[in-house]
Amino acid sequence: MKAPEPDFLALDAAVQAQIDALDLAPGRPLIISDADEVLLQFVQGLEIYLERQGLWLDLQSFALTGNVRRIGTNERIPAAEMPDILGGFFASETASLKAVPDAAETLADLSKRAQIVVLTNVPQDQRAARAACLAGQGLDYPVIANTGLKGGAVRYLAEAAGRAPVFFLDDIPHNISAVAKAHEESQRIHFIADERLAKLLPPCDDGHFHTTKWQLAGDFIHSRLDETGF
Repeated sequence: MKAPEPDFLALDAAVQAQIDALDLAPGRPLIISDADEVLLQFVQGLEIYLERQGLWLDLQSFALTGNVRRIGTNERIPAAEMPDILGGFFASETASLKAVPDAAETLADLSKRAQIVVLTNVPQDQRAARAACLAGQGLDYPVIANTGLKGGAVRYLAEAAGRAPVFFLDDIPHNISAVAKAHEESQRIHFIADERLAKLLPPCDDGHFHTTKWQLAGDFIHSRLDETGF
């Protein structure tokens, strides 16, 4: 039997409640950014954490499951153990991940023309730690802890912002594709900060721009705002 198609408009009640609590300005452009590998150096932080656990990340593909190995034996960690490893990582390192170069400066510049929201699939109990981590590095923007695909959340955010340009940045292709289906008029940037990862994955077909650099992403957004008169 064919698996059912995912619901690209699905919106968890807890995510909706977080969005409802925002004070978005209708008619002002909106930038919705992922955090891991867009604003924060997720993979570099993960590698440091794994080493402390006697593990290492073998970047053979754009995936974590199947690519974590034991130091010394190179034994692959079974998929069943990955949730506990990632849970431990988020609990230990969410507050200390380093910002991606130029993210704070670029978004500070863009904030003169647009409102900014961080939409991240961080565990709900780590939302405050993620927000504090970002704010401490010049990225003091509202943080929404999302669940699942991001199409529904982006559409709901866009509706709250009214008829204004919406920009979405994410490293995961299926999130970009979900947003393309849920909010077709959005401008979608496929952003992968770690260049090792970027080489493992072609640009998403549903994206409008692909980059590993915030300065280039900023130039793209500015140019689209200029074109639309915002």
